[in-house]
Parts: sequence; C-alpha cells; structure tokens
Amino acid sequence: MKLAFSTLGVPGLPVPEVLALATAHGYHGVELRAHPEEPVHPGLSPADRARTAALFKEAGVEVLGVAGYTRVAAPGDDAPVLEEIRGLLGLAHDLGAPFVRVFPGADPALPPEESDAVAARRLGTAAEDAAALGVRILLETHDSHRTGADAIRVLGPVGHRQVGALWDVMHPWLGGEQPAQTYASLSPHLGYVQVKDIASAEDTAPLPLGAGVLPLTECVDVLCRHGWDGWLCWEYEKRWYETAAPLPELLGPGRDHLVRLLDEAA
Repeated sequence: MKLAFSTLGVPGLPVPEVLALATAHGYHGVELRAHPEEPVHPGLSPADRARTAALFKEAGVEVLGVAGYTRVAAPGDDAPVLEEIRGLLGLAHDLGAPFVRVFPGADPALPPEESDAVAARRLGTAAEDAAALGVRILLETHDSHRTGADAIRVLGPVGHRQVGALWDVMHPWLGGEQPAQTYASLSPHLGYVQVKDIASAEDTAPLPLGAGVLPLTECVDVLCRHGWDGWLCWEYEKRWYETAAPLPELLGPGRDHLVRLLDEAA
C-alpha cells in the first residue's frame, strides 16, 4: 500500500514545505484540503494550478486527492451542490489527482431514506462529469453516514464506477461498526482509507498513530487479508485542535507505525 498524509495536519503550509515533509519522511502522496484558507482550493487560477502540479511532479510526490466539503445529502436545491462538486473535479483534474472527497451532511430531522435519495441523485449526476475528467468522487464515512452500512445506502443506488467510498476509520468505529463489517460494505466501492488515532469516543483530539484506541491493526489486517493494495492516508486533524502536537515531528514515527502494521499483517 502507498502512504499519504492530509494537509489538514499542517494548516496553511505552503506547498513546497508540504512536499519537503513528504519526501523527508517517505510518504508517497498528499491529500490536499481544498478550502479557501489553504494554498490549494477551487479558486486557484489556471497558472497556479499548473505550478502546483509541476511542484508535485518535480518532488516525485502524488496528489492523492482533493478533500472538499460538499455535503451531498444536505437539503436544498441540487444546482449549488453540483456546481461545487464540479469545481472540485476540475481542480483535481488539473492537479492530476484521482479522487475528490465529499461529505454526506444529511439533516437528521429528515427521514434517512429521503436524504439517501437526494445524495444518490446528486452523485449519479456528478458521476458523468467525473467520468469526463477521469476523476472519482468518494463519499466519506462521516457525520450523518458514519458507517459502511450507512454509506452503502447511497452508493448502492448510484451504481457508477466514478463514485466510490472513502473509509475514515474513526467514524465507523464511533458508530459501533467493526472493521470487517465496514470493509464488507465498502469493498466494492473503496477508493482509499483515512487513518488516524484518538484517546476515546469522548476525546477525539488527534494523537500519534498507535497511541490511541482506534482499531488500526484490525483495519490493516482486514485490508491485507483481502489483498487490497490502495492508499492509507493519515488525516491528523490539527486544524480543529490547536493544542495538538505539531504533525511534522510525528510524520516519521507515524510512517514507521504504518509500515510495521503492514509488515505484521503480511
């Protein structure tokens, strides 16, 4: 498997410095948080997109994905949601990234089947744009659809190869789902896996990999046992937890921990 980290762990860090961290610590790729407060976002000019893509190519580091914040199950008109997804797809295409991340974001006050249908309709429409650009849209296990069983209620009806799943290991665990169950639901659709660690269900501040309670060993075991050979991306949520330890000093030990888990699983 290839290893990456998310720029959520290094808020606002310029791309050359992000790439220096990736190469220094042996990461194959980077997931780019696509938000206006970051150096890379959908508002980037064509020239800046080209420069960013060139920097990654020169460094020999891949752009794993563009992590957007579109909520595909949110109530309201489809048009703004689809426009937002198209912006993310265009950015990913220009950077050479294979994936775009979206969230579910359903209103808990609405019947789940209504929100599922809205999300499936939007993703099915956006899939055609994704196919034209050679990018895949991944629905993350998150918020209203935190487990694999939740996500499949949307992904199943979409039934398009350009729409898949992003397995964030924390949310299914918080939802009471075992890694084997999550994998069974998501495996036909799985794009990549976000790893992380936390102290408890009540304290989700980011910890170094292996220092918390998330079932990382079990997740890696399940993936290896089924011969899955995609990406593991460390999403260290420094942006939301200012007192968390800085990610740069943790990247080396974090990579070592993942390599050790992979070796043991093999």
